[in-house]
Amino acid sequence: MTAPPTRPRTGTRIEFRDVTKVFTNQRKTETRAVDGVTLTVEPGEILGVIGYSGAGKSTLVRLINGLDSTTSGQLLLDGTDIVGLPESKLRSIRRGIGMIFQQFNLFQSRTAAGNIAYPLELAGMPRAERRRRVAELLDFVGLGDKGDNYPEQLSGGQKQRVGIARALATNPRLLLADEATSALDPETTQDVLDLLREINRELGITIVVITHEMDVVRSIADKVAVMEAGRVVEHGSVYEVFSRPQTAVARRFVSTSLRNTPDQVEAEDLLAHEGRLFTITLTEDSGFFAAAAAGREEGMLINIVHGGVTTLQRQSFGKMTVRVTGPDAAVEKFRDTLSRTTDIQEITR
Repeated sequence: MTAPPTRPRTGTRIEFRDVTKVFTNQRKTETRAVDGVTLTVEPGEILGVIGYSGAGKSTLVRLINGLDSTTSGQLLLDGTDIVGLPESKLRSIRRGIGMIFQQFNLFQSRTAAGNIAYPLELAGMPRAERRRRVAELLDFVGLGDKGDNYPEQLSGGQKQRVGIARALATNPRLLLADEATSALDPETTQDVLDLLREINRELGITIVVITHEMDVVRSIADKVAVMEAGRVVEHGSVYEVFSRPQTAVARRFVSTSLRNTPDQVEAEDLLAHEGRLFTITLTEDSGFFAAAAAGREEGMLINIVHGGVTTLQRQSFGKMTVRVTGPDAAVEKFRDTLSRTTDIQEITR
């Protein structure tokens, strides 16, 4: 990757203050797509917003760029409340926001260079300057030799790179990516996420990534907001949410990414053998090894039968399922000791 096409800038600060968006259909039935959201995204932060279909995450993005209007509450971008602003002022604010879409949204009749040039044409940039800017952006996203190619001549990953270059064209301070990788294969997805992370590091741009894939959050985000039924039910660092999910929906998402607990079939197989099964959350202060050593001194035997450990934000965590045999008193003491410092769950039929 070449040097960044603009100098590093401070990203946009986003503040949701008790924001609600209500849609009303022709029958006067109301749907709360966003329901009382209070959330802050710091400048230069990458926030992953995750939720199942209908959770409200795409509406949240449309509120940020003013494509949907807020029903109540305040939505501040760098201290300016955009709720109720006239369209003329919203257009000015949108010039500082880049959008990346799931289906790329490229003009089929324009080349890669032509697609990137489009927002610059709308901004009235002179032709010579426009050409320099487009060439610079193509190099930045690794498509320096693809400027004359039409979308049909590009792979999915290349199309998304064109989309990212177009989103960067007007030098935004905020990027909004709505399911930007869901149409891509895993390897291409990782390439695109690496590019977004590099953009964030080099340019200081705030990025909000909307996704239903926890692996995307795990790969790119600093913070994660979990949405359900229009509400943000959990918000914190990626490490906090992955290592200690507090809600059922967050736990479901984390389990799809880490796969460090036995599924039902595996659990049934494990239960067919002697001993008791415990799934233990491992963190830097979980105390597992000390509790295991104490248990062994009392005649307890521990075998690891399932698990996985990963590293996020320079901290390690994971889950491990163990089979424990030995004196009942020692096993109970082992469980009680660990329950004071970490999460321990017994697997039973």
